[in-house]
Amino acid sequence: MKENNESTEFYTRLKQQLLDDTSWPTPYMFKFIVSASLEKIAEIEAVFNHTDAIINTRDSSKGNYTSVSIRVTMESPDAVIDKYLEVSKVEGVISL
Repeated sequence: MKENNESTEFYTRLKQQLLDDTSWPTPYMFKFIVSASLEKIAEIEAVFNHTDAIINTRDSSKGNYTSVSIRVTMESPDAVIDKYLEVSKVEGVISL
């Protein structure tokens, strides 16, 4: 996924907020929404393979979407942003 100027500014602000407000390494909670597709959920989970991630999923009331919550220890703000960028490659994913 090509980063546009708006997303670059967003990640710059996020990095500064994480630097200002957090001591590293720290547990971090990622939240995503994706269509209720096992393949898409697996793609998101694969980004966090080989980590200490605790992954929880919850289907929407109509079953069309799934929320994916991932709690994992991150080493730095850059590591957090790298994970967001990796997950953004999953088609249709919404990062919260």
